[in-house]
Amino acid sequence: MSESILQSPSVQLAGDSTRVLNYKLDPRNCITQLFGDQLPAIWNGFFNVHMTKGVMITPHWHTNANEMIFVISGEVISSVFNPFTQRLMTYCLKPGQVSLLPKGWFHWIITESDHAHVLAIFDQPTPDVVYGADFLRCTPKEVMQRAYCINEEDYAKAVAPIKESVVLGPPVGCCKEPADTSHVSQYPHFHPNANPFSYIGGGYGQPYNY
Repeated sequence: MSESILQSPSVQLAGDSTRVLNYKLDPRNCITQLFGDQLPAIWNGFFNVHMTKGVMITPHWHTNANEMIFVISGEVISSVFNPFTQRLMTYCLKPGQVSLLPKGWFHWIITESDHAHVLAIFDQPTPDVVYGADFLRCTPKEVMQRAYCINEEDYAKAVAPIKESVVLGPPVGCCKEPADTSHVSQYPHFHPNANPFSYIGGGYGQPYNY
């Protein structure tokens, strides 16, 4: 944010994060936003996310921003791929808890409770987003065959249902059962009297690595 914005006589320092709809799967699963376009003076734009059990923020990454997931209500599972260790880091989060998603790291969030409300807060006024759905549907089947020896027709059939960007999934009408996350649900939860920066003996905060 530039100093000129703050010096403007018309500077606006308040906004409504519920007014601009970013994505709607159905009435109970939607994302609203408050970014630089709506509030030019904002330092850290964010998504306001409501999801029901089994619905997820689909795999994606950000090219220009770090992200912090803050749980307001409900329970979610946050997963991020660490490109340095080549391992998946997964955390079970309850209200008041957070997970960090570094810039460029592939990640997703799954709802575990009947309803969850989370904030996805960025260190940029407006984040760039690359969705896994777009990567999959736009990569030519010939490239997948040449790169990974995947049968061209099998790949084309597998990605055929992906017609557009998918932000909250699975899409309406999908007959697939929600992913089994029981192995993560059994993970020890945060103890309210524990030091949140001292994770000993596999307590909350240690990543579950698949």
